Amino acid sequence: MAVHAAFIQKTFEFNFQARTSRGPMHDKISWFIKLWDDAVPGVVGLGECGPLPGLSIDARPDFEAILHATLKKVMQTGGLQNLPPTWVEQITPTGFPAITFGLETALLDWQHGGRRVIFDNSFFQGQSIPINGLIWMGNLDFMMQQINDKVAKGFTCIKLKVGGLNFDRECDVLQYIRQRYFRENLTIRLDANGAFKPEEALMKLEALAKFTIHSIEQPIKQGLPELADIIRQSPVPVALDEELIGVEGEARAALIERLKPAYIILKPTLHGGLSGCRAWIAAAEQHGVGWWITSALESNVGLNAICQFTAEYNAAMSMPQGLGTGAIYTENIPSPLVVTQGAIRYDSTKAWDVAMI
Repeated sequence: MAVHAAFIQKTFEFNFQARTSRGPMHDKISWFIKLWDDAVPGVVGLGECGPLPGLSIDARPDFEAILHATLKKVMQTGGLQNLPPTWVEQITPTGFPAITFGLETALLDWQHGGRRVIFDNSFFQGQSIPINGLIWMGNLDFMMQQINDKVAKGFTCIKLKVGGLNFDRECDVLQYIRQRYFRENLTIRLDANGAFKPEEALMKLEALAKFTIHSIEQPIKQGLPELADIIRQSPVPVALDEELIGVEGEARAALIERLKPAYIILKPTLHGGLSGCRAWIAAAEQHGVGWWITSALESNVGLNAICQFTAEYNAAMSMPQGLGTGAIYTENIPSPLVVTQGAIRYDSTKAWDVAMI
């Protein structure tokens, strides 16, 4: 009897050219971990590792070599049945959150029978999770079209990137939204991805505040000393995202206590896997800081795992999460995930098809 672990790389192409604050993106690479144990024939656990180039700390040339070495350690274990998810942290090198996430979810999937069940909770049983509608950057007409489409599909919360276009044009988009839709009917979240210069950030935040903005993610680049004052003075609640990357252990609570953001935004692929996100949530709640969870361009395999993890927290089921990126690929993995009326749910009448992995 033996434990087996392998991976396969797959590239997912976007169904449009996505413009981000870091430039255009045409596709996304993921590595899929497969786990199986001779003691339980026919059961295969599946997990996705998808570091984001230019953002993830583990988007490195040696990523695949580190993944291979980690899976060799997995095959040295006596069996998968009784391993706790915390075991993954012990064998995954520090600084590789995407591998931690992929291996954690593959192990949990295997332990639940290899049915893409990570947590057998309310989401897997059919309860929906409200999500924000992501508006991709582009020309004015393209963005307006996306906004109208999201509202027509029942979204009550939308998220727009700012800082990548002319700021006045971005304000024009926000003015259009507020003129067309009642403020109480549509929540607006913004994400600057660190695009504002420290010396201009507060001026721009003042200009954005008149559009009744729920929050803005990462107004300036992570690690800059001006951030604490900007958070304190901003008329728009500030959420942190990139600022959390690479922060581990007791440094999590120290960062939250020092900066005192209104929210933190958690991506398991970037922020320490499921275990790292649990630690971030605990630190945030200890200091009265809000949070929500976001996917990071994972395929439906990773997105499903993140949705099920999100549903482990009752508070997350009533606040829009960032879990709707699955439709951007020309050929995603067929799954039971369905987005309707501004929410994502698991439709058990639909089947998984992981033959392409």
